[in-house]
Amino acid sequence: MSATLPHRISDLRSNDPRSNDPRSNDPRVVDSHKNDVREKLIVALDVSAAAAAQKIVTAVGDSALTYKVGMQLYTAEGPQVVRDLVASGRRVFLDLKYHDIPTTVAAAVHEAARLGVSMLTVHAAGGGKMLHAAVDAARTNNPALLVLGVTVLTSLDENEMEKVGFRGTVREEVLRLATMALDNGCKGIVTSARETAAVRAELGHNFAIVTPGVRSAGSRHGDQARVATPAEAIAAGASHIVVGRPITEAADPAAEARAILEQIS
Repeated sequence: MSATLPHRISDLRSNDPRSNDPRSNDPRVVDSHKNDVREKLIVALDVSAAAAAQKIVTAVGDSALTYKVGMQLYTAEGPQVVRDLVASGRRVFLDLKYHDIPTTVAAAVHEAARLGVSMLTVHAAGGGKMLHAAVDAARTNNPALLVLGVTVLTSLDENEMEKVGFRGTVREEVLRLATMALDNGCKGIVTSARETAAVRAELGHNFAIVTPGVRSAGSRHGDQARVATPAEAIAAGASHIVVGRPITEAADPAAEARAILEQIS
């Protein structure tokens, strides 16, 4: 059953003609937003209701272009919240971290592509066959869709990694999983800023790096173990940063988003 939204996010459609252009979901399209610093910022909608998501999108206004829909919001509201964001002209980073057998992941990516998302995540630890299947499904349904391989969660430190069976350092594991993701066709990876510089040095610059766990200087880390400021993440080589609570819980989300844009411009 599709989700019923009390206030549809699609009501936020702007007057920008790009809202009717299907290419607007492609973050690589050369358009009026080329070299726009907002391309680097993804605002995390880590809430449990479409109405709450709508409130954030409204409050942020034109200070951001892309919004992350993760497991919390997607589980609560289903795919309709994604459809509404896309229909409103926003770009969607679908962060569900697919990790299953190749056929199942390919089918999920197929459906995500049909929703019109711009970026999505798969766990690189799912292996080469799974990654390849995800990339093939994206390429078949929407060649512009960025499939990103998740490396090591930013909540993990080396102590936790050892407990779950990883033998190397965080840096070694990130490099191993990043290499596997890129070798199997992913257009980018997800990793913390602490490993980004090493990834760029080892693997180059011809792919996206999305960095979560970004916090403004002096803000709380929450459950993140490996964090960085927006400026540190971009300086290390991130192409995109994901910022949630520092923006969404701010008294003025638009002003906070603009402050972050200033830091990374």
